[in-house]
Amino acid sequence: MAEVTADSATEPELKRVMGPGLLLLFVVGDILGTGIYALTGKVANEVGGAVWVPFLVAFLVALITGFSYLELVTKYPHAAGAALYTHKAFGIHFVTFMVAFAVMSSGITSASTAARAFAANFAEAFELGIGDGIGITLVALSFILVVAAINLRGVSEGVKLNVVLTCIELTGLLIVIAIGLWALGYGNGDFGRITDFETGDRSALGGVIAATTLAFYAMVGFEDSVNMAEECKQPSKIFPKVLLGGLLLTGLIYVLVSITAVALVAPSELGAGDTPLLKVVEIGAPGFPTEIFAFITMFAVANSALINMLMASRLLYGMARQHVLPRAFGAVHPRRHTPHIAIVFTTILALALILFVGQVPELGGTTALLLLAVFTIVNVAVLVLRRDPVEHKHFRTPTFLPVIGALTCGFLVTPFTDRNPEQYLIAGILLGVGALLWAVNQLALRRQEKPAAT
Repeated sequence: MAEVTADSATEPELKRVMGPGLLLLFVVGDILGTGIYALTGKVANEVGGAVWVPFLVAFLVALITGFSYLELVTKYPHAAGAALYTHKAFGIHFVTFMVAFAVMSSGITSASTAARAFAANFAEAFELGIGDGIGITLVALSFILVVAAINLRGVSEGVKLNVVLTCIELTGLLIVIAIGLWALGYGNGDFGRITDFETGDRSALGGVIAATTLAFYAMVGFEDSVNMAEECKQPSKIFPKVLLGGLLLTGLIYVLVSITAVALVAPSELGAGDTPLLKVVEIGAPGFPTEIFAFITMFAVANSALINMLMASRLLYGMARQHVLPRAFGAVHPRRHTPHIAIVFTTILALALILFVGQVPELGGTTALLLLAVFTIVNVAVLVLRRDPVEHKHFRTPTFLPVIGALTCGFLVTPFTDRNPEQYLIAGILLGVGALLWAVNQLALRRQEKPAAT
């Protein structure tokens, strides 16, 4: 991969504004949010009362892959993340481009999921009664435009807003856990449900695997942080403790929330609609002002969209600076120090996805599908790049972990998990668009090279 040229040294650079505290809030805020707030009920539909089991399995898979990301981000502390690691490991331009596009697509599908969940909770909070039609879509589209405006203004503003929204979404989940503890103390909850497997025609193992493919969406987000490496202070030093700490904290919260949810609300009822945790609050604490929790949920999923759109634009920026994408995507606004062209491009894609897809479970499942495929490649890349030493010290993961990570992530991509076929269709269309753009990009790059050859 070509390095940044000398000319690029005079161009504006991204601001290094994130220390350990802001990075931790970024990681926690990205993992928490839409997955647990919007998809807990959908996971319960797959596995019944033992809804915490798929979340635990998803956490373990994410943790193993997190160790691989730690080795790579401390070894190569640059924006672009998985795509950069893929290119350094295999050096195949098409594969690098498709990994970059898959990660970008996962961020945009995740943001689109969050946007529609935001719209549903917005309608609930303000009692708009606009249903699931054009009204929800218009709110979701307007929301993405607001996120784009924040992203364009600057990473400092986006990260500060992330701090506020992370505190709000964390408060909402702690409220759910507190309600569960209160119910346990007064004997109001049925905690016997947490060992019940209701998997239909599947075996208990088959149900857990199918549910894990969806629950995994709740654990994604930690990988977004590596795309912010150029906006972090001392990334090689701070990433290991921050990333592992964020994963452990969110994993614990998810297990406690899922146990509370199914103890207070029957799995069949929990799985109906897109606001499962709101039902938990209504049943577990009838005196609690539920409109407040609707606002908390709304802000929580808003944070997911904000962080994913930040990630997607920084990924395009990073790959353009490494000359894998057209140079325009690497442009930085001279005053705001944000990758403005990349932000506009990713916003347009998110708007299109909201218009033409729309279903929250399938968008969430597609996000997980795309990232599991990328995680498989990243786990392999760690082992390949062991032959590429660097001068500075960096984190090194035990060799057996990326091997296990590659096998588990690779298996969760396959149809043997009984994943909804619509997710493969959506992912296939997105990757097909990516392949077409790669061909267009090749032509653009050749045209850029012609003046230099004359």
